[in-house]
Amino acid sequence: MGRGGHSEMSMDSMVEDMRNRFLVAAVLSVPILLWSAIGRQVLHFGVPAPLGMRDDVFQLILSLPVIGYSGWIFFDGAVRAVTARTLDMMVLVAVAIAAGWTYSVVVTFRGAGDVFYEASTVLCAFVLLGHWLEMRARGGANDAVRALLDLAPPKAIVIRHGEQVEVPPSEVQVGDVLLIKPGAKVPVDAVVEDGTSEVDESVVTGESMPVSKAPGAELIGGSINKNGTLRARATKVGSDTALAQIVRLVQGAQSSKAPGQQLADRAAFWLVLVALVGGTLTLIVWLVATRSFSQAILFAITVVVITCPDALGLATPTAIMVGTGLGAKRGILFKNAAAIEASARVQVVVMDKTGTLTKGEPEVTELSADGLSERELLALAAAVERDSEHPLAEAIVRRAERAGATQLSATDFENVPGQGALATVDGHRVAVGNARLMARETISLNGLAEKRDAMAAEGRTVVVVAVDGRASALIGISDAPRPTAKAAVEALQQQGVGVVMLTGDNRATADRIARELGIREVMAEVLPADKASKIGELQQAGKKVAMVGDGVNDAPALAQADVGIAIGAGTDVAIETADVVLMRSDPLDVPTAITIGRATLRKMRQNLGWAVGYNAIAIPIAAGIFEPRFGLVLRPEIAALSMSGSSLLVAMNALLLKRLRLPAETRG
Repeated sequence: MGRGGHSEMSMDSMVEDMRNRFLVAAVLSVPILLWSAIGRQVLHFGVPAPLGMRDDVFQLILSLPVIGYSGWIFFDGAVRAVTARTLDMMVLVAVAIAAGWTYSVVVTFRGAGDVFYEASTVLCAFVLLGHWLEMRARGGANDAVRALLDLAPPKAIVIRHGEQVEVPPSEVQVGDVLLIKPGAKVPVDAVVEDGTSEVDESVVTGESMPVSKAPGAELIGGSINKNGTLRARATKVGSDTALAQIVRLVQGAQSSKAPGQQLADRAAFWLVLVALVGGTLTLIVWLVATRSFSQAILFAITVVVITCPDALGLATPTAIMVGTGLGAKRGILFKNAAAIEASARVQVVVMDKTGTLTKGEPEVTELSADGLSERELLALAAAVERDSEHPLAEAIVRRAERAGATQLSATDFENVPGQGALATVDGHRVAVGNARLMARETISLNGLAEKRDAMAAEGRTVVVVAVDGRASALIGISDAPRPTAKAAVEALQQQGVGVVMLTGDNRATADRIARELGIREVMAEVLPADKASKIGELQQAGKKVAMVGDGVNDAPALAQADVGIAIGAGTDVAIETADVVLMRSDPLDVPTAITIGRATLRKMRQNLGWAVGYNAIAIPIAAGIFEPRFGLVLRPEIAALSMSGSSLLVAMNALLLKRLRLPAETRG
């Protein structure tokens, strides 16, 4: 719709302004309708107008705020549309309101004749209601860039002249030495000079497992240092950092993303022509037929009024409101009308792996013990790992607790950074760690070596457990699929929607998850900057693409896609950038959102079909074609009443959406 005079308003202010305009029109339309010919003759309203005024004069006074304030947005929008050499719904509404009201004013000042102020004001109120409902459902990603920038820490610790100095990240210069403590965010891109640690880069790269960092390793601004203290030298600052590049990508994708074209707007151009041409021809024909000007203009204005059914104005918003309500009950938030329409047309769903198809945290997914029972093995390994803060250690402890393993105590604990840990448990010397730790302790893997290589080839992080100098077990740790991920993929494929996995994680891990879930197309080891371009490639091939993700690294792709779908447990920036948010973080809600979108679009088309069909029947009657032979005349106020009936039918049809059968809420 047109936004005359509102370009500088915030979205909240625009919604409030539209609500106020609607309320003024709705409140004043009631008395105007009561003191109109409809009120007197149809509703049998007998109260005289106040202060001895004529009914038409009283209606004129009441209509002034409606036309001058509530309806002004239509006139302003119509002028802008005509200036831009286009015809839209603003023009249609403006012509209908202006024609009926202007004619009524002329008749009022002449002191005799039919007036239909109620047709203009009721029409104005209904269309404003439609726009208000639509604007309330409209969201956006205006705060996405701000949320991205918030990922940078407020302060960075820089070592200058041997002293630690806190400065804003914006003041960090290339070459500065940074001190990054455990739990702190990395302020800018840098290279480690001293220290070892595990760094969580998932928020930026999508890599599910924490990455070991030692001298010479690169650090990405915005990632989180987990457990060790690092000294690093800044390599990229300000607009050159990876985080800043993601900000630019989001801005670029958002600015190039055209809003969904509403079906009502596509129909409006032709309805405007029908209204203007039909009204003009009706006037000319009746004048040629030697009817009085008042009769001819009455027929002409009735044509214009009835050709602009408020059903058209409500066809989209009512279906949208019911569709969004349906989604909300399932925790699916559509941010705007365009999101529902676009969801209905999705042909390919691109799904991020980490945190979307998977849980986004390390989990024991395979265990191979040699000579020990699973519970015995887990009891020993967990005793060592309880004293470690490493994410992999936490995964082993969680698995031991779930398995009901005996909780043993460890003594003589020794942590070996980047390799694992050792301790004495129940009289046994237990080593838990990677192959480097086993080599350090001169422990041979023997028959477990081949199994270890096979587990690693499938993308699992392999932890070796050795008891008293002998390799006794292998624990495979990986990012496990969400319980409903496989069902979600199957549901999408049944809908005829292609499924693609897109991830920054390594190829082996991605292929393993894809096999488990039945996904045939995988794009692995994709950098954040390339995710949006991968979406663009699918779009260039003519596909309507939905992107499902949860992290900052997904934000550019979410903005680039025709529909961005954010998993609710993800980052704020993913949620802000997306068009649809799955509040329950359930992948199965993706096919459900598409089901709702398709059903809503179907209702929108039915409603618009009714609106157009209504015109096809009503226009000939309004033009007086059947008057000479059958005496059938449709007065403007009856036209306004029929428009209300048309709107009621549209609303009732939209409400039938509530009976839509959605996919079962499967839980794994």
